[in-house]
Amino acid sequence: MNEFDGIVIGGGPAGMFAAITAAQRGQRVCLLERNDRLGRKLLITGKGRCNVTNDCSAQEVLQNVPRNSRFLYSAMTAFPPEKTKAFFEEHGCPLKTERGSRVFPVSDQSKSILECLQRELRRLGVTVKTDRAAHILTREGKVTAVQTQQGILPAKWVILATGGVSYPATGSTGDGYAMASELGHTIVPAEGSLVPLETAGPDCPDMQGLSLRNVGVKLLSAKGKILYKDFGELLFTHFGVSGPTVLSASCHLKGEGCRLILDLKPALEEGKLDDRILRDLDKYQNRAMENALTDLLPRSMIPVVLRRLDIDPNLQANSLTKQKRRALVELLKAFPVEITGKRPVSEAIITSGGIKVSEMDPKTMGSKKASGLYFAGEIIDCDAYTGGFNLQIAWATAYAAGNAVSQSCSVGEGH
Repeated sequence: MNEFDGIVIGGGPAGMFAAITAAQRGQRVCLLERNDRLGRKLLITGKGRCNVTNDCSAQEVLQNVPRNSRFLYSAMTAFPPEKTKAFFEEHGCPLKTERGSRVFPVSDQSKSILECLQRELRRLGVTVKTDRAAHILTREGKVTAVQTQQGILPAKWVILATGGVSYPATGSTGDGYAMASELGHTIVPAEGSLVPLETAGPDCPDMQGLSLRNVGVKLLSAKGKILYKDFGELLFTHFGVSGPTVLSASCHLKGEGCRLILDLKPALEEGKLDDRILRDLDKYQNRAMENALTDLLPRSMIPVVLRRLDIDPNLQANSLTKQKRRALVELLKAFPVEITGKRPVSEAIITSGGIKVSEMDPKTMGSKKASGLYFAGEIIDCDAYTGGFNLQIAWATAYAAGNAVSQSCSVGEGH
């Protein structure tokens, strides 16, 4: 008799939750994790606070999934955010909801979420092994075992939850892609999603460290088509731009020639902004332009704006022409930032790409290539915007897989 019914490969959020779900249904589960501890990536999510889900409906989650949202419909409907919240609340981890319906532990510490999951793993008797899986073994198209660095573990089923390739220092190095590929799965090439963007020219580096709280952001294609619109926070960096609006825009970056158009004064339409500038120019009429815009713009942005408009910083404010003032209004309402590409995938919050969804059963996350093989979390080719949506995908797909393995075993089938 095998020691375990099945094996979950990967001790991140999806792996832990899949193991818990299967164990709750009577399965003897082994959780394999290559790191010396579980949940290393979970600990750094949400800047160490863990944005565990979003307080919204299943349908609203799917509206925040730009890739393959339809595939997730069954899993998300079966395990929506309200069930995620209920799980943690009922297992001793109180939650709170913040701006943008983002849900965090009351403690403001990711370790509260991790400790909650670990307590439940212990309570259910899940065996956690520190070992690295190398191959999933099959016979006649059905899973039979997992070969690890330390030996072979027989299993009726395997849930592959090894994550993507973002934050490789946490153990996300694409191991799962190789194992799935050996069994005939197509891997959609992985790239960074929710990742900062690199820009051309000196302007962004010159504003390095400047954070804007309320800015309108549009991502345009090379042909001028609007690929994405957002409003919120943006950060200028030494390489380009970052911040929540930029991370979400990165999901839609397509090919060469994309650019961001920033509305730096979204609360003012052009006429009102012109009036505002006129007042400032009058107030500081005897000052140089570099000092006349301090009420209007952050100090590090003023030299950049003046350079773009070819205005001498030492020009006296009362000498500014009407045409240049008009150009200033237009620039503040549509400040272009040329994008040269994404930062490396190692800096991405989430991976775009992974197991091709058409090769999986959307209700069970079961493989159509190997009976008894299932997937959960970031390894699947689905990714979402910031706001707790990616973790919600992890919980929902893990629940689907954990549920499915117990049902398949009870009827004596692969899935």
